[in-house]
Amino acid sequence: MTYLRKLSFVASSLVILATAPAMAGDTANGEKLFKRCAACHSIEAGVNKVGPSLAGAVGRECGTVEGYKYGRGYLAACEKGFVADEAFLTDYLKDPSAKLSEIAGSKERSKMAFKLKKDEDVADIIEFLKTK
Repeated sequence: MTYLRKLSFVASSLVILATAPAMAGDTANGEKLFKRCAACHSIEAGVNKVGPSLAGAVGRECGTVEGYKYGRGYLAACEKGFVADEAFLTDYLKDPSAKLSEIAGSKERSKMAFKLKKDEDVADIIEFLKTK
């Protein structure tokens, strides 16, 4: 194989890999991991705890859980508008305050101090939340 053909093959492979969707998480493991979240969050619609209910969380517009009092940092980010989609949740679960600050354009704090460190855990929790 010539150098140019090899280079073309590698480049096209990289394009395919870059456009492929991220590996989906493991719902069953996400359910196990959610036990850590359950101290502050419910997955039952309308049942808020320290944090809002996460029923229907994936794809939800910011600040729309009825009866939940959001913190200042979250509300500041909501003023800019966002949806809690997979991309948002991926960053938010890793560092909630950093994500809110990024969206708001100012230093903000999240009520949620918990951070998930492993990418696999984040993907698994999101996959589990998609089912709720």
